[in-house]
Amino acid sequence: MRTRLPRLLTALSLAVALVACTTTVSGTPVGQGSVVAPDRGGAADTSFVQNTDDGEIDRLAATVVDDVRAYWTDAFPATFDTQFNDLTGGYYSVDTSDADSPKPPCADSPVEVEGNAFYCPTSDAIAWDRAALLPVLRERFGEAAVVLVLAHEIGHAVQARTGAGMEQRRATPQAFPTILIEAMADCYAGSFVRWVADGKAPHLTIEKERLDSALESLISFRDPIGTDQTDGGAHGDAFDRVSAFQDGYDQGAKLCAGMTVGNREFTLTGFTNADDAARGGNIEFDQIVDSITPGLETYFGGLVTKAGKQWAKPQVKAVAGDPTCDGGKQGPVAYCATAKTVELDDRDDLPGIHGDIGDYATGTLLAGRYALAARAAVGKPLDGADAQRSVVCLTGSFTGSLFDSAGQYLSPGDLDEAVQVLLDYDYVARDAQGAAIPAGFDRVAAFRAGFTGGDGKCGLT
Repeated sequence: MRTRLPRLLTALSLAVALVACTTTVSGTPVGQGSVVAPDRGGAADTSFVQNTDDGEIDRLAATVVDDVRAYWTDAFPATFDTQFNDLTGGYYSVDTSDADSPKPPCADSPVEVEGNAFYCPTSDAIAWDRAALLPVLRERFGEAAVVLVLAHEIGHAVQARTGAGMEQRRATPQAFPTILIEAMADCYAGSFVRWVADGKAPHLTIEKERLDSALESLISFRDPIGTDQTDGGAHGDAFDRVSAFQDGYDQGAKLCAGMTVGNREFTLTGFTNADDAARGGNIEFDQIVDSITPGLETYFGGLVTKAGKQWAKPQVKAVAGDPTCDGGKQGPVAYCATAKTVELDDRDDLPGIHGDIGDYATGTLLAGRYALAARAAVGKPLDGADAQRSVVCLTGSFTGSLFDSAGQYLSPGDLDEAVQVLLDYDYVARDAQGAAIPAGFDRVAAFRAGFTGGDGKCGLT
């Protein structure tokens, strides 16, 4: 966040020979059970996987690949008016813990693949690290994260068959920057996951509740904070990547195939301010309220005035522990309609979230309560599903009002922090009585609706 402004916003790598997706995976272990539906015949046969050990991880990977191939057998003709041809180079499992194990295409040794899954265009092959990537993804984010990674890589194989392959990219690199190529692959992964969620997959099943932790894996795969979207290996920030996945999930493969540099806006930005870079784009918790409230008051006051109502800015009060005003449990920040105040816990939960995620996590939580205050000012209900979606959407529209592609109002990483807090907590979506949108996936979708479409999408008037 940039303190000089009253407005607040605050892993993959591409090589010439391959599209490789790599990161140090962090996160909290989750237990969600298997995505392989036992009533559909169980896991697929691993015999088509080269160098497989036929272990648990490779059986999961083979099952995902088998279903992704089935998806594209159906979706490819509908999207591109031609049949889908399977990879000629095949699929490789790599034991990166053993330097003497067989190496896959596009690598000089198995060790080079550590932490990676990639598509090799020169061999038309896909490889994955069965020792240090897929098992860690499964442990930290659940099996749905493995689904996302492998579906993304096969998305690159789809690109190689449809005019966004390596030869076309070399010929017109300005038309196919890496960040666009990666967004398309994320989008294709989303379209596949929707097919699975709709119950059409031969082996897999994924409920929406599992998608929250899977999307957390996309956050881990975001570019390092401060990467600019013009960088040769840029893949996108968390907002870019989750947005692309959700667009594919909601609108299908045709939308993904139609992505261009002209119709896709990315939010990844580099640092343009040395002080901001030195702080990593964050300010301390004790500065946050004074930094953000002027912008919140101006923005939400303007919306209320536009609706023909009178705005009285709420007084911000610090309290010990989570606020309990008006009988509702809104979390560490609450809008108290009776007193017309915004109360916040400045000792425990809120500073903890600020420290764990970043300053715009706090900003996002505060914006959600100002959104509730705006609903009160225009006479809209403060409880119920419409209110819950509206406050998240308005939080997104406020954030979108600050977005500037040149980075004037952005600190790199702020949108990542917004996505993170929306996935990890339901606080932003809570209504006055403490009920909320249950799925982080849906909270992010509501935020994106406001961010891209403005307050008109949020039901305030």
